[in-house]
Amino acid sequence: MQDNRDYIELVKRAQFGEKESLDNLSERVRGRLYAYVYRIMLREDLSQDIVQESMLEMFNNFDKLEKAELFWPWLRGIAYNKIRNYYTRQRRYRMVSMSTAASSDWPQGPEKDSESGLAYLMGQELRDIVFNSMRQLKPKHRTVLAMRCYEEMGYSQIAELMGCSEFNVRVLFYRAKEALHRQLSRKGFGKGFLLPALALFGRMTAPSRAAAAEVSVTEATTTVGLTAGLVGAATSKTTVVALAAAGMVTAGTIVAPLWVDKTVLWASKTVVAVRERLTEGLSVPTRKTTGSDEYLYYYPGKASGPVMMQLVERDSQDKPLAGQWLENEQANYFFDRSSNTMYINNCRMWRKDLIVRRLPADSRQLRDFLTMVEGNSQIERMEYVTPREDGLLVVVGRDGDSYYSQTVHHYNVLDEEYFRYNWPRMAKVVDNRDAMHRRGWTYFTITGEMNGKEVSGTGRIPFVYAASRQRYPWLKLKVADRLKIADGSGGATIFDAGRRVLEIYPEGSFFKGLLRPWMGLHTIDTVRRDAAEQQVLFETKHTPGSLEAEVILTYKQNKIVYTIDLEKDVIEKIKFLESDEQGQKTIGELRFTYLDDVEQLDREFVEPRKKEYEGPQEQEPGILWLMRLVEGN
Repeated sequence: MQDNRDYIELVKRAQFGEKESLDNLSERVRGRLYAYVYRIMLREDLSQDIVQESMLEMFNNFDKLEKAELFWPWLRGIAYNKIRNYYTRQRRYRMVSMSTAASSDWPQGPEKDSESGLAYLMGQELRDIVFNSMRQLKPKHRTVLAMRCYEEMGYSQIAELMGCSEFNVRVLFYRAKEALHRQLSRKGFGKGFLLPALALFGRMTAPSRAAAAEVSVTEATTTVGLTAGLVGAATSKTTVVALAAAGMVTAGTIVAPLWVDKTVLWASKTVVAVRERLTEGLSVPTRKTTGSDEYLYYYPGKASGPVMMQLVERDSQDKPLAGQWLENEQANYFFDRSSNTMYINNCRMWRKDLIVRRLPADSRQLRDFLTMVEGNSQIERMEYVTPREDGLLVVVGRDGDSYYSQTVHHYNVLDEEYFRYNWPRMAKVVDNRDAMHRRGWTYFTITGEMNGKEVSGTGRIPFVYAASRQRYPWLKLKVADRLKIADGSGGATIFDAGRRVLEIYPEGSFFKGLLRPWMGLHTIDTVRRDAAEQQVLFETKHTPGSLEAEVILTYKQNKIVYTIDLEKDVIEKIKFLESDEQGQKTIGELRFTYLDDVEQLDREFVEPRKKEYEGPQEQEPGILWLMRLVEGN
């Protein structure tokens, strides 16, 4: 492997102003830098761009390099930051298609004459297998393999560059090796081929014949240590908890396990028809086995924002049982192991007993109110957490007869394999979604009346978190010619008939009490949780086998009745009732229509203008804005 000492003399001369030395330095380092970048990107065009940008930054900031012996780590750090920024800008990393590679399916960027001795004798087919196996890895896995195996960086150096702990780097490196082994095993190669494959890839991507001859990956290079290996090998958080309890995981990595009640478990050994599970909900009586079950809750941003969930049930050998539920930023999945079929559904999970779903980051006020409304039986007694940063992961589950809860802070669990497609690649896929859920968002209309006055409105709603970042929600509502409401990326505002601003609220205020499936919960839960936040009493009605449920809110002498389509995860209508001496009478109703086809639309679906209105913002009204809407009209 080329040593940094080769550059020191040129760096020193260049620092004294010798332009020729700086030019020679850039020429000598370009090939090595390209090999480093290409081993991670595996795309010639992107690698060339990043190298060019890195070299330009090197020239522009060369005077900031304090020590000549740190030149290569400094330049490598510049390139790494540009690689990281590239993937950060991507909404979701997608594997490079076969068409983007060279026709030979192995890199054309590094000199082809770097193909030396052993690599040549192994033949083109073997090179293709190794190169394509590396291509299937996640970028972060290729990154840590490149740094450790070809840059010969220590774990502490990688940790400093990546901005994480050395322990986390060791775990990441272990998982990268395992991911590569899985790719190679699909081609019939055992674990013994891992080191030769890494060496072959290094030679294929080396910047020169001489550099290729120096590539060597030893067993010592790939050793991660016992604890990191155990954590990396853990397919469930129960293993991690055991390590934490044994003192093998340091503080700050895992918080010690806490205990929860049996009723937190929602699992069933027998997988019934998906349609039946949808009509019944997903909560079933706790079963007594010696296996384990886990709920994973992940908050990609603030704890008050979206939450993604996963349910896995395992047997006594820690192997997944019949079914697995997963709700991430892309869709809602159920994998049926008995038929090797993965179903993609419209709706998020809800409980059959219609108890409001609790979340581990819920406030005490919210929890206490829900307990008062629903009672103490059959609620989830998980240990609640106070989040300190973004990226909170909470694991709640059962291991045999023991119950636990734990928290982990992770910058992006949604990129992890276990939170994406944790089922066989050859599984049959059945997509049960309608057109608007498959698209991930849609437009909707509102029609109705309030106290005899016509109400109309339009809006846009994302169904999944990924869609919400580009197709953010907005709402426009008009009550006769007296009042207009707008809510979008510029804030939430109430106008009078003359477009005079009456009140200004934070963005999203008027979606409280409406559907918000992109937040990660079923609509029946978001509505009731919105009510609980404002201490508004509610009750829930559902006929077993029906795909509709009613949520009735009571505020003063009025009631709001929601009709919710459980399978589509949307509000169908909202009815407003007023109580007097003669009983209850309907004083308003809002009806919602959701569009399957959004290709050809007229001007009615135009989002509110992003205009900044002067004046202080009012405190967010929560779900009570609907009551005020009725009372004021």
